[in-house]
This record gives sequence, structure tokens and C-alpha cells, in this order.
Amino acid sequence: MSLLINTAEGLYCPAAQAWIDPHRPVTRALITHAHADHAKPGCDEYWATTSSAGILRQRLGQSINLRTLNYKQQQQIGNAVVSFHSAGHVLGSAQIRLEVNGEVWVVTGDYKRCPDPSCEPFDPVPCDVLITEATFALPIYRWSDGATLAHSIKEWWQGDRSRPSLLFCYAFGKAQRVMAELAAIGVDDEVLLHGAVETVTRHYRDLSVPMVPSRPVSELPRKESLAGRLVLAPPSAHRSSWMRRFPAPQTAFASGWMAVRGARRRKGYERGFVLSDHADWQGLIRTVKESGAQRVYVTHGQNDVLARYLNEVEGIQAAPLAALG
Repeated sequence: MSLLINTAEGLYCPAAQAWIDPHRPVTRALITHAHADHAKPGCDEYWATTSSAGILRQRLGQSINLRTLNYKQQQQIGNAVVSFHSAGHVLGSAQIRLEVNGEVWVVTGDYKRCPDPSCEPFDPVPCDVLITEATFALPIYRWSDGATLAHSIKEWWQGDRSRPSLLFCYAFGKAQRVMAELAAIGVDDEVLLHGAVETVTRHYRDLSVPMVPSRPVSELPRKESLAGRLVLAPPSAHRSSWMRRFPAPQTAFASGWMAVRGARRRKGYERGFVLSDHADWQGLIRTVKESGAQRVYVTHGQNDVLARYLNEVEGIQAAPLAALG
């Protein structure tokens, strides 16, 4: 039997009697990270990294049955040896390594390869079979380093002190990375946060992640001028009633999708910053090669493109995840 199989609930490991990032409630879930599309409520038992515990409990409930492991700590679960290894995606994100009878499979979850001061760096894990994401699996996606992007954000924001600067980015992971990248280049100005960003940022501060000072917009007096201030908010706040507090702001969006010409204009932002929490094309190829995997399954995004490239160019046996089992 295959070490992992596809089921209606998601990837299942019979040896551990556990599902990885299940789509619906199951008896035992191994969670790569706390983003909502990977961590679903209602499971009887959760396993995750120690550093993701706070955010998982915030999102899934304080009373969940959560068991945590430090990075690289091995745990026997059923007949499988399970360990979590940093994925470099967001705080607490992990690849899950499963070993059964000497055979090793690794499920990467979401990951990135470029340095990020807000989370642990990616940890390459040798394996026989690798399951990799392919969100940005096209050669057009090539990321600049975080410092370069931080300087661009600083110049955009501080170049116009006559009005507020609203930078839209995902509330968990992206916003905290922006604050950490700004701190890394020496910025110490206070940044204002939408409430959704603030609730997640507390967990980063609890773990002493270095970031610029911040506080919620809601703590400021209603009539206080916000000209010249940088405000971080989730994309859902764009063009919402929440924006009424900011007269004639300049707006921008930070996302890997900003690498596509026309994406910023279609979404209605004045400026786009190419900043992603996923691996770019080069990072995906590098990860597959470093794993030494004899077989690769590809999921999310451009899975057929990456699988075809690995087969035809790199000579590595690869297929979309749907082919598993």
C-alpha cells in the first residue's frame, strides 16, 4: 500500500491513521500551518508545530485537542515516525516528514525559499517521495529579495506625507513579513494595523519576532490626522466602509500576483509590490532537486506545468497529486 493515499477528506496516511491538512473534520489531523485552507475546524485531534499553537487556537478554538512538536522532533504516531520541518512560509509553517519501514515521504504544504525575518527559514528534507505545491510554477515568477522590496515600500510610503498610505496584504504572514522587512532595513516608525492584522501580530510578538512598532488604528482618536502614516490592512478591507476614515489615501497591494502585468490595475490599486510567501519558479525546482526524491507529486496552482517540466527537462518522475493512488 502507498504511504499516502487520496481520500475525500484529503491526504491520508494509513500507518499513522492521520490526514494531512484535511478538507473536513477527521479523527486525527496533521497540520502544516494555520492558514484557513490548511487548518479546518472540527477535528478530534490536531498535531502541529509548537510555534503555530497560538494562531491555531485563535482560529480553531482554545479548547481544541492540540498536540505540538518542535521542528525536527520525531514522534511515533501509529506505525509511522512523524516530524515537522520548517517550510519558511509563515510563523510555525512546516513540511511534514513521514517514515514507514524505512521509506520517507515529505509533504511540503506551502513554502518559500527566500529569506524572511518573520519566520524560520526553509529546511530541505531528503526523501523518497516529495509532494510539492506549485502556486507560482511558471518561469515568469522570480522574486526579488525582501530588503529590496522593503526599500521600495518605504520610498512609496514616505514619498507622500500628505495623505495616508494603505498597504493591503494578507493578515497572517504577509503583513508581519512587511513589518519585519522594514525593521531589518532600519525603519522604526510606527505602523498602524487593521484589527484583523493586529490579532495575528500579537502571536508574532509573543515569540519575539523583530518588527517595527505597531498599534491598531482603532486606538487612535477619530479626529487625529493620519496623513503620512503607513497602514496595513487585509484585501477584504479594500473599498469597504472601514476606508472612510482615510481621506484620499494612496493604495498598494503586496502579493506575488503583482508580477503579472495588469493585475494591479484590475484589482484597483495605485501600486503593486511583488512580495510572496510561496516559492517562485527557481525555488520550486531547487527544492525538488535538493530533496533527492525519486518521485514527485505536484499540487495547487500550475501542477501540470511543473510536473511536465520535471519529467521532460529534469528527468524526475512527476505527476499531479490527483494521480496518487
